Amino acid sequence: MPIWALSDLHLAFSVPNKTMEAFGPTWKDYAQKIETNWKKVVSVNDLVLIPGDITWAMHLDDAVIDLKWIDALPGTKVILRGNHDYWWSSAAKMSKVMPPSIHFIQNNVFVWEDVAIGGSRLWDTPEYSFSAFIEFQENPRARVKTSEDFAKEKEEEERIFVRELERLKSSLSQLPKDAKVKIAMTHYPPVGADLGPSRASEILESFDIDMCVFGHLHNVRQNSLPFGEARGVKYLFTSCDYLDFSPLLIM
Repeated sequence: MPIWALSDLHLAFSVPNKTMEAFGPTWKDYAQKIETNWKKVVSVNDLVLIPGDITWAMHLDDAVIDLKWIDALPGTKVILRGNHDYWWSSAAKMSKVMPPSIHFIQNNVFVWEDVAIGGSRLWDTPEYSFSAFIEFQENPRARVKTSEDFAKEKEEEERIFVRELERLKSSLSQLPKDAKVKIAMTHYPPVGADLGPSRASEILESFDIDMCVFGHLHNVRQNSLPFGEARGVKYLFTSCDYLDFSPLLIM
């Protein structure tokens, strides 16, 4: 029962003006690359984890276009909210429109055979930085920020991060104790490049998580962030541009 992971699809079928192709040649025809590579390796009986930034849609009704595109690909999928998934809504509303092959993590868990999956989005934290590993490119959509803006952002980031840690605990506490494999999904990395202890990693360890899949980072220099295993948890970085838009076999 192969399990794959690929994050940050950033689909834009519902909002073509927000295509990731604006961020350079790496992203040219990225949706087609994802589809082609996915179909090469994933079968109908496989599981694919998608930890966040799924579509640029702003509203749930619009996101359905992109979700149906994912649904048409082989395999069962489990998705998690990313920081750009503005369309993400309540569990009740999501359940009504979610295509049959897609399941979502939102203060709950998903069990697939003897594998149990939980998680939460997380957020930015001052505990670690990845700036040394990223080839920064100007965001054509970014607005100019003042020093006051940055100060307010730091305060807000900590508030959100603490809330996300509680959500992580809540989800992982629901994992069946008899699950043979326990997987956590986070959108933001739960550890730094050196795999040192963090507030998030301590939670993962306390729930005996076997592996954690995440993304969020882009323009990372190839092979510069291998992550790896630390204190019993295997950390897997799965942003699609880092993986050349091909799902990563994680189990």
